Amino acid sequence: MAVPPGPGAAAPQRHASWPVVLVSMPFMAVYRPSIQIGLLKAIAERHGFPAATLHANLDLAALIGPDYYTRFSEPRGRMLGDWLFSVAAFGDAAPDPDGAFVDRFAAELAYVDDNPERLRKRLLHTREQVIPDYLDALADEPHWEHARVAAFSSTYYQNAASFALARRLKQRFPHLVTVFGGANFDDEMGLELVRSVDCVDLAVIGEGDTAFPRLLAALAAGTDPAEVPGVARRDGGTVRATPPDPPRPSLDDLPIPDYSEYFARAERLGILPPAGRRNVWIPFESARGCWWGEKHHCTFCGLNGTSMRFRAKSPQRVLDELGEQARRHRSFRFEAVDNIIDPAYLTSLLPVLVERETGYEFFYEVKANLTRRQLKLFALAGLTRVQPGIESLSTHVLKLMRKGITAAQNVNTLRWAAYYGIDVSWNILWGFPGETADDYAAQARLLPHLRHLKPPDAAGRVWLERFSPLFTEREAFPLRSRVPELSYRYVYPEAVDLDRVAYMFEYDPVEALPPATYAELATAVGDWRAGWDGGARPALTYWSAPGLLQIYDERIAGQEGTYAFGGAAAEVYLACSDRPATAAGVHRRLGGRLPVPAVREAFGEFARRGLMFLDGERALSLALPAVRGR
Repeated sequence: MAVPPGPGAAAPQRHASWPVVLVSMPFMAVYRPSIQIGLLKAIAERHGFPAATLHANLDLAALIGPDYYTRFSEPRGRMLGDWLFSVAAFGDAAPDPDGAFVDRFAAELAYVDDNPERLRKRLLHTREQVIPDYLDALADEPHWEHARVAAFSSTYYQNAASFALARRLKQRFPHLVTVFGGANFDDEMGLELVRSVDCVDLAVIGEGDTAFPRLLAALAAGTDPAEVPGVARRDGGTVRATPPDPPRPSLDDLPIPDYSEYFARAERLGILPPAGRRNVWIPFESARGCWWGEKHHCTFCGLNGTSMRFRAKSPQRVLDELGEQARRHRSFRFEAVDNIIDPAYLTSLLPVLVERETGYEFFYEVKANLTRRQLKLFALAGLTRVQPGIESLSTHVLKLMRKGITAAQNVNTLRWAAYYGIDVSWNILWGFPGETADDYAAQARLLPHLRHLKPPDAAGRVWLERFSPLFTEREAFPLRSRVPELSYRYVYPEAVDLDRVAYMFEYDPVEALPPATYAELATAVGDWRAGWDGGARPALTYWSAPGLLQIYDERIAGQEGTYAFGGAAAEVYLACSDRPATAAGVHRRLGGRLPVPAVREAFGEFARRGLMFLDGERALSLALPAVRGR
């Protein structure tokens, strides 16, 4: 190896002699590149550091098959992915060499294999034979001979795999400096991992856009990286860390992430077929933080741990990035990693996308207080998939969550998303302090009337996440107990303080409803989802003409039927179709021709037939227009 320039050399020369490899380990998702390492590569190169990315997750997916791999990469509660790498990461200090984890959680791991004996055999084979061979092959890659820094981005189930490779690399290449960062290293989680995991040399705590290149510059100059804001390192038995700078105010000056290695590697390994037009959803970032969370932090949300401040790129900057990535990678599908879309984009970015007829498709997380007009704009702009933060169909529970929205608004978003062909990802959660049994009985009664709309992806008890108000506001949300989620103890050695490392926690609220309270709702969700599994989709459709409203009900197979309404009843129903309306509001809309009590009576008749949802004083018609796209 050539002798690197000394501290007295000029900065560009020093930087050029510090090559860095940015690594994304399992269990990063297979079918999209890592925006974290793609962005940091571009940032490092902008500062003169030779940089390469390594989507090492792809190698394991190719080795065991993408379908099998995906069973570990989707967050499901237990830390199966980390457990698979625990022995490789921690050696003799690993807490579960014999595989007690598999026996303890076999019922919850049935999605991997529903035969307990076969499950145990398969998982132990993966851990004891496949993974060591996989790690050895990664450590044999030629670029480690020249690299000075191995930088690992870790989110969700990537810690143990990253530690396992870092451990091997440190053994083979003692000169290599290992740097860790990502959501798993936020706040005290990162400080504890620096303290207790010896293959971690340095960690970036918080956003890395500024801290990471400054850390590299400190290494190249021979100064202490721990003096860089947002960087931590061990110092004997303690951790030295400089508090991070405030989040960067502007995102426009960030470079465009570089995903070239992902696509080249995925095609070489056979994960993706070579194609003139790719169907990969390319991750992009148009905003950070959460503008709603700045005002009202949703009680269960642990995202944006220490960086809630909302910042968005300018519309032109977003358009430039989309165009560049489409040209580079020949895909027109884009997945926003934003926690919430910037409302300003509805009058700036999205109309331009419509005007230019770009042909892009988008996934975005949005707030569910959307109007019909806004959802039509989404569809025209190419937003084919959204996650609107619908977690309940009870206005009372939504208030407990601090969602700032009503159940009727959530249902209306589901309605018009279905009408405009937008796929909605959503869930139903329960287990919030202050909830009542009737909150869930009412939802169970409502769900059969919504079968023509997209069902929830899942329903279950709310998770307790670090950084969420349920975790941090102990007086507002008192708990009898709170301990790290049980599977952490099967992953990390005793030397690691799980209370400081864990992101997910088991908990026992002081006031909790019995589990049977939610059984009826869980059954209703299961029935709803079953109705969408194959065959004709349920439907509830209306046609209207002056003085006539006809509704065809196909929500339950074998119970199809037609309703016909005329006169004032038809007008009342149509007045509550675009958005939820009060009886007084409908009275005004109809020019005062129908008294408010008569409007309320009509509301009740429609609700008894399951054609209208009553949410407090507001009513929402449930049927969708027969003619689409208007």
